[in-house]
Formats: sequence, C-alpha cells, structure tokens
Amino acid sequence: MIHMNAKQFLRQAYKLNELIESDKEELENLRSLSESISGDMTQERVQTSATNDKIVNIIARIVDLENEIHDEIEQLIALKKQIRDVINKLENINEKLVLKYRYLMFFQWEEICDKMHYSPRQIHRFHDSALENIEVPFSL
Repeated sequence: MIHMNAKQFLRQAYKLNELIESDKEELENLRSLSESISGDMTQERVQTSATNDKIVNIIARIVDLENEIHDEIEQLIALKKQIRDVINKLENINEKLVLKYRYLMFFQWEEICDKMHYSPRQIHRFHDSALENIEVPFSL
C-alpha cells in the first residue's frame, strides 16, 4: 500500500507520460540503428551471420520495447481515468479545470492562465485550494 499526498497522486500521469516519451525516443534510435545495419547489408555481397544476428537482436529489442510502450500507454489511460474521477469529485469548477489542465493535459502554468483568463496568482489559489479539497485514494 502506497500513501501519497494529492500532488504526488496527480503527478503520476505526468511521470508515466514522460517515461513513455523516453521509451519512444529509444524506439526511434533502435529503428534508425536497424535501418543503418540493414542498409550496410544490402551493400555487402555475402551476408554474414554476425550481421544477421545483430539485426535479429535489434528487431527483438524493438518488438519488446513496442510491447512495453503499449503496456505503459494502457497503464496511463487507466491512471488518467482514475485521476479524472478524483478531480471530478471537486465541487468548484475552477479547481477542476486547473487540475485537469495541469495533471491530465500537462499544460504549463502560463497556458492555464491564458486558457482560463486568470492571473497566475489566482490560478495558484485555485490549485492550492483544489489540493486541499481533493480526496486521494488511500491505496494504489
């Protein structure tokens, strides 16, 4: 059982999203590497088993990473639903909006101010009030 405060609970989606993005970058690097190796192979007259092994290993890593990313995306979708359900229990619409923009859509503070047409100070007041009013599930 993990106990966390409201901000830690809400930030989980952002952190998981960042993990997914870093995995996608790694995937692109692996794809580039596989293309460069297979490009080298087409220039060789005789394919060596070492080169074939490299490609097979890289393709296996690509498939594993794609599966991992898929699982993380499913986890992110479920986590965002859980966070959305908790946020929707708030009564104040401005508190709900600030938390949704910040923790589900990952907006920067300036973007939230522009979107809601409030000053940074007022947005932070809504945020602080929402964090006090939110009910974080006891165990995750």
